[in-house]
Amino acid sequence: MINRAKYSREFKIDAINLVLEQGYRQTDAGKALSITSKMLSRWIKEHQMDDGHAFRGNGKLTPDQEEIRRLRDENKRLKMEKEILKKATQLAGDKRSSS
Repeated sequence: MINRAKYSREFKIDAINLVLEQGYRQTDAGKALSITSKMLSRWIKEHQMDDGHAFRGNGKLTPDQEEIRRLRDENKRLKMEKEILKKATQLAGDKRSSS
């Protein structure tokens, strides 16, 4: 089994800057860094499309993803509270009718 190489965010950003800011061709930058130009091209595309949130790493969420997670947690909590109140109302109604 071949292990995939993992590159740090800083390495990827530096590689991208060689092309975008220093004017290197992708093939030349790729050779200098021992990566394929196809990989470098993909990194550039991700960097440009992800609005500064590219290469977050495992488990790190974008602000939108964090908000979605927070809203889902809040929704779950509110549904549980609603169920508790519904059961309490039923119990109170049962006690009144039996009195």
